[in-house]
Amino acid sequence: MPQSALSTHFQSLKKHRSRLENLSLSALFQSEPNRADDLSIDDGVLFFDFSKNRIDQQSLAVLLNLATDAKIEEARGRMFRGGKINFTENRAVLHTALRAGEGPAIIVDGINVRDQISKAKRQAFDFAEKVRSGEYSLGRHTIKDVVNIGIGGSDLGPVMCVAALQPYCSGPNIHFVSNVDGADFHDTTKGLDPHSTLFVIASKTFTTAETMANAKLAKTWLSEKISPRDIGRHFVALSTNLEATAEFGIDKNRIFGFWDWVGGRYSIWSSIGLSLMIAIGSDNYQQFLEGAKSADEHFLKQRLEDNIPVLMALIGIWHRNIWGFSAHAVLPYDNRLLHFPAYLQQLDMESNGKHICADSTISQYSTGPVIWGEPGTNGQHAFYQLLHQGSDIIPCDFLVGALSHEIDQTHQKMLLANCLAQSEAMMLGRSPQQVTEMMQPNIDARLVPHKVFEGNRPSNTFIYQKLTPYVLGKLIAYYEHKIFVQGVIWGINSFDQWGVELGKQLASDIQPLLEKEHVSYDSSIHDASTNNLIARFFQLSK
Repeated sequence: MPQSALSTHFQSLKKHRSRLENLSLSALFQSEPNRADDLSIDDGVLFFDFSKNRIDQQSLAVLLNLATDAKIEEARGRMFRGGKINFTENRAVLHTALRAGEGPAIIVDGINVRDQISKAKRQAFDFAEKVRSGEYSLGRHTIKDVVNIGIGGSDLGPVMCVAALQPYCSGPNIHFVSNVDGADFHDTTKGLDPHSTLFVIASKTFTTAETMANAKLAKTWLSEKISPRDIGRHFVALSTNLEATAEFGIDKNRIFGFWDWVGGRYSIWSSIGLSLMIAIGSDNYQQFLEGAKSADEHFLKQRLEDNIPVLMALIGIWHRNIWGFSAHAVLPYDNRLLHFPAYLQQLDMESNGKHICADSTISQYSTGPVIWGEPGTNGQHAFYQLLHQGSDIIPCDFLVGALSHEIDQTHQKMLLANCLAQSEAMMLGRSPQQVTEMMQPNIDARLVPHKVFEGNRPSNTFIYQKLTPYVLGKLIAYYEHKIFVQGVIWGINSFDQWGVELGKQLASDIQPLLEKEHVSYDSSIHDASTNNLIARFFQLSK
């Protein structure tokens, strides 16, 4: 969206902030008898409550006008049709097509990608089921362990989903290696049998430095027990670089590709999800896709005022740009969603962590917030103190299921009670008068300020029946679309990630210098601090 138009909307919204600043959330609920119903949406699977934000119908109307003027619906259509909205790389953005199923052709560069997607999915499903059934074996050994080697989106998506869907995991044990720190590979493979271990190497280009370093380490690990002629059978590649995968020794029948219109952080829906397919089976993985497809249809068809990801995005804009909140906490009250905040961290911060607009000018406004979080109730005993009484206000998303997969639901009720209590406490707070009354009859005026909770801390809550593949797929897709809408409003490209490149390039320059202590190099290339640290490395590594 042009900065001038954005400025006009933001000026209007700031007037509404001034109007609402002196109104507590409690007062808003008292003055709006139907607020809880009016500011919540039930899509039939997920119930989204956004009533605990300091917002009302007037300010919401201005936010919806902002979305209309930003031409969200038009931008949405371009994405779903395969328009090259990733303009810095001249690419379409079609992770939505990976879960769309049958339908009208989606043409990219003259090719109907639906046909390609259908073929690739059948191949991946077929291989996953052969691994699960034991039809694909490693000589005389069936596969007991699968190690996914990737980084970024090639790791965060699979590792999050496998943990989230443990009740549905019935295949081999799935493990993950991502960090180039050798300790990650060592600790993950400790206790595994090389004869029954399959490695999935996830790298589109098959050149990702960290991933290939770990892939070579896997080869070395296998070679200690496996004949060189059999090692290749222990590898699968998720890549498009057939030459490099062949050189590595992976048969073309065990190479599963994807396309340049699938960004890494959006790739769990592609062959990058192979580890998840092996873990939960093709039927459950299909339900995962169906959940995301349902979210896509909601995003496409619902009016802006009834559209969950649009409202998520607008509330985020309201907090980031009008109230100046620079962080956002994701707090799943579901221990199996322990990796969900980290997954969303990459999804959001790599997508919208930019300050250059589509017209190559610098944005006048703050863009992506810092995303962080941990599962409840653990977080309550770690950082909730800051959420309740810290000097910075941090909006939160709470996520919780009504039921767990465990037979005894006692713990789930306790979990749910804590989740609801935390969002209520953040909203209501506790006044000096309430603290004084609680301290009766032994009132110590010095302690009163310490026990006061300001309240008016905003939050959204997602509640669902149970964390199933369908529910997880829908949740992820809603957050994807939220991030897309915010990118359109801010006028940035949410689908490139040039910011990760510089550090990679410098690392490739520095690494050769660490190989030999007396290597001669031009010290003017690096700054004095870096040169000093290189020298200190040689001292410490002796």
